Amino acid sequence: MQVIRVTTDLTVRDIEGARAFYADYLGLEWEDMGLDWVSRFVVPTSGEHLQLVSRDATAPENPLLTVMVDDVDDAYAQAVRRGYEVVHPLTTEPWGIRRFFVRAPGGAVLNIAQHHDL
Repeated sequence: MQVIRVTTDLTVRDIEGARAFYADYLGLEWEDMGLDWVSRFVVPTSGEHLQLVSRDATAPENPLLTVMVDDVDDAYAQAVRRGYEVVHPLTTEPWGIRRFFVRAPGGAVLNIAQHHDL
């Protein structure tokens, strides 16, 4: 497994309400992900980004980070083998992501994901 990208996930109550702050005030570009519970904001000059999450659509809690990997099945097998707590099982989601949530030492929940062709 190799990490491709790490994204910070910020929990907010109202994504639309927070949009004015991140887009209008900070000048980040909003990317429509087609989902009403998560939204991405990108630094135009560098491509760095963050995501706002109101309530994950299928997992029991929101992640602190999303870690995109090249082989999510291997990442899952390694997490289980190492005895890490799996918070959300390995799942192919209807929006084209295969993912699972794992609790890191210290308690942070990470969304380990890979894009998946449906």
